[in-house]
Amino acid sequence: MFKKNAPHRLGAVQKMLLTAGAVWAGLVASAAMAAEYPSKPIKLIVPFAAGGSTDIVARVIAEAMRHTLGQPVVVDNRGGAGGLIGTEAIASAPADGYTIGMATVSTLTVNPLLYQRAANLSPKLLPVVNLVTMPAVLMVHPNVSANSLAEIVALEKVKPGSISGGVPGHGTLGHLLMASMNDTLHTSIQIVPYRGNGPALNDTLAGSVQMLVDQLPSSLSLVKANKLKPLVIAAAERSPEMPQVPTFKELGYTQLNDLGISWFGLVVPSNTSKAIVDKIASAAAQAVRRPEVQQQLAKLGAAPTDLGNTTFSAQIAQQLQRNKQLLDKVGVKAE
Repeated sequence: MFKKNAPHRLGAVQKMLLTAGAVWAGLVASAAMAAEYPSKPIKLIVPFAAGGSTDIVARVIAEAMRHTLGQPVVVDNRGGAGGLIGTEAIASAPADGYTIGMATVSTLTVNPLLYQRAANLSPKLLPVVNLVTMPAVLMVHPNVSANSLAEIVALEKVKPGSISGGVPGHGTLGHLLMASMNDTLHTSIQIVPYRGNGPALNDTLAGSVQMLVDQLPSSLSLVKANKLKPLVIAAAERSPEMPQVPTFKELGYTQLNDLGISWFGLVVPSNTSKAIVDKIASAAAQAVRRPEVQQQLAKLGAAPTDLGNTTFSAQIAQQLQRNKQLLDKVGVKAE
């Protein structure tokens, strides 16, 4: 009996040894690649156009990572479709650590709820580290007589629907925040969706709409030039650039405060080796701790967070659940 089945058993053993050998060879190759990484420049895909908040933060981080990794980190702007085009480019890149991507609260916790195309990308992306949080500021046109959140609420309640607010589009974080303000403050601010933040900002500057929520870096120069009037900020604490402006949290609106805080992190293709992911995460965390980086971020009103893979993934999951509830509440359906 043993002799009769011996060739069959030998074949099974050979297959097992070949499989084990292939796995071992793969592990050795992966370890060697990680040990050499990085041996050439790294591309950092930003899924938005140059000049916006994501791009500004990305360039600060990229320059600092050059010092920690010993290789250039080159920013590649791939704007379009609300961040979808760039995010697709990150997800489809080789999983070798030489293409990494910026992730934002909109690309990872809003877009997947709005577009099936974005939802399909989620399993293809691995969150690496959440690096920076950034405040949003609620502003009005200078002609609006209100100088505080309480005053704008009082003004709106005298004549409900008389105040309009521009948002970058249906279902965007700006839309969710303004809709949540209406719900929390019992106001009837008219929400006007635009195709992006640029047109919303332009119409607010022109006075076509009276109110706008925007990330601080892209609006700070306008505030300083008195072209927009800040009423309240969503942040952990007051901005040193606008110390007179209170936070939503100070005013007792913790949920609005949390909703208005944006974040920026790094993602890679999901099958990138753990050793390379760990190197990227460590280099990025060291980068945001550099004194000159912290000074630059402070000027933007931003702050380093340095949340690792496990915490970052949990944050994304929690915010997806929160944003799903908010989108359902305002009646925005997925496409």
